[in-house]
Amino acid sequence: MGLEQKVPEGILTTTLDSVINWGRANSTWPLLFGLACCAMEMIATGTARHDIARYGSELFRASPRQADLMIVSGRVSNKMAPVIKRIYDQMSAPKWVIAMGICASAGGPFNNYAIIQGVDKIIPVDVYVPGCPPRPESLLYALDKLRAKQALETVGTGRAVGERTAVDEIMPLGA
Repeated sequence: MGLEQKVPEGILTTTLDSVINWGRANSTWPLLFGLACCAMEMIATGTARHDIARYGSELFRASPRQADLMIVSGRVSNKMAPVIKRIYDQMSAPKWVIAMGICASAGGPFNNYAIIQGVDKIIPVDVYVPGCPPRPESLLYALDKLRAKQALETVGTGRAVGERTAVDEIMPLGA
């Protein structure tokens, strides 16, 4: 027969990377980290009207050990920075971060000594969501961008925190 054997019907072939990435993209478990007014919009994303359940993310986790996505929404003060860093370090790998709102992304209108000018100064950010406050639809769009990023990862190499840059994906303002 040789190399031209036919694959039996009902057999599906794929790569390990694509199966694992499919599972990660369809069951991303977010960790609530609402610090200001953007948190209301993040919570509204969990309502039935916006259907975050299509991403497998309908249950916001309260423990960093049960989550693989941290959504930082709102302004980050110098007092909260070590807490965010500690919680990020407690999350199991692979882990992702979404900076929701202009305050989490770049400090917003609070250009003073008490507010950190972007959460990417303390932890790496995968997707930025612009707006003050951003609509729940913007967060869902950010989850779509994160899913596209998750589909490109490889399992064998792993993702160490120092291997990626803080600015990996920036959403367009019209989204």
